[in-house]
Amino acid sequence: MAGEWPPSWKRARLGEVADVNWGDTSVTKASYVDSGSLAFSASGPDGFLPYADFDRVGVVVSAIGADCGKTWLAKGKWSCIKNTLRFWATSPDVDSAFLYWLTIDPAIWPKRGSAQPFISQGDARLLEIAYPPLLEQRAIAHILGTLDDKIELNRRMNETLEQVARALFKSWFVDFDPVRAKAEGRDPGLPSEITDLFPDSFEESELGEIPKEWDVVQLRELTDTVKGRSYKSEELVDSDTALVTLKSFARGGGYRPDGLKPFTGTYKPEQVVEPGELVIACTDVTQAAEVIGRPAVVRGTAGYRTLVASLDTMVVRPRHPSMTRAFLYFLGRTDAFVAHTYAHTTGTTVLHLAKEAVPSFKFALPKAQLVEAFDSIASRALNRIQATEEESGTLAALRDALLPKLISGELRVKNPGDFIETRS
Repeated sequence: MAGEWPPSWKRARLGEVADVNWGDTSVTKASYVDSGSLAFSASGPDGFLPYADFDRVGVVVSAIGADCGKTWLAKGKWSCIKNTLRFWATSPDVDSAFLYWLTIDPAIWPKRGSAQPFISQGDARLLEIAYPPLLEQRAIAHILGTLDDKIELNRRMNETLEQVARALFKSWFVDFDPVRAKAEGRDPGLPSEITDLFPDSFEESELGEIPKEWDVVQLRELTDTVKGRSYKSEELVDSDTALVTLKSFARGGGYRPDGLKPFTGTYKPEQVVEPGELVIACTDVTQAAEVIGRPAVVRGTAGYRTLVASLDTMVVRPRHPSMTRAFLYFLGRTDAFVAHTYAHTTGTTVLHLAKEAVPSFKFALPKAQLVEAFDSIASRALNRIQATEEESGTLAALRDALLPKLISGELRVKNPGDFIETRS
């Protein structure tokens, strides 16, 4: 890298311009609490502590394990624990946020070990870096940081949209709030055309008390399930077709577009997954079973024309007028569905979902008009999430294209003073 920097950029060792030290080696994840100041482990920002060691802009590096060399920008009040390195600029000529972008590529960090790679404190301090004038550093950090901030804002907005839709589903179809309100003579607080779709009393069923005239059904009566395609490692090469894999599921449910794997093998037509379709994880390697039986709505992804379900996933498709994709997805996010699928898993280190787990799930099905009313609301939220994720993908591609050019000096920022940024 050194030979690629402009001659006018200053050279230094990281330890000469930054305070580089271990995270708190006496603190582990066992000290995490439910809320407080953000804490970084070797896996990233994944917990909270009741105190903060720092209140500043800094960089945290995973110093050992699978994520070794991965970095995170820390802002505000934060701490970092065992198996991390942290640093921030001490030279008046260097910006801490710029150092983050300069060191974001895990490949630049000198690692020792093979089975368990690690970065020594001494090696980190000796890392060779180069940097332009301070104003240009801040302009670079501002440009890249603004793109990152917008991506994070989109993520939070999508999280909120899904939480609202999930809360609505729970209120209507799990807690039966509108039915209870009508039964007690209260206003459900909904538009009259929706209120009229709810009954005003309950009846007993094999599931307990459910709204009157709702039917207890199994998913097998309303859906078709298709197991995904088994694949070989030699089939995972560049292609415009990709597999939806176990890594396509976020922990706790939801979709991760970065979990796709390019694929060149054959597949059945029914194993093709269209954007908006529902897949469920059939395997799990997380210790807390945070993926098994969880649903995800597949999103369209630039770069791939065709998506195919892998063996670790199951495609679930509505085949009855009383069932929609949105209703099915949020049904799959309920505690009852999660508990049911978990009860139908086998294995210890690797969990496997039984073939009958999804089809055998029983629930109270409302009238079709009410399902449609919910779908009209929830589908708008899911469509908005899709559009926002597409925007984030475009922004991430732009950021990733600009990053190497800006930090190498191949692309220079004209009039850096136009980018006013307060990062330090």
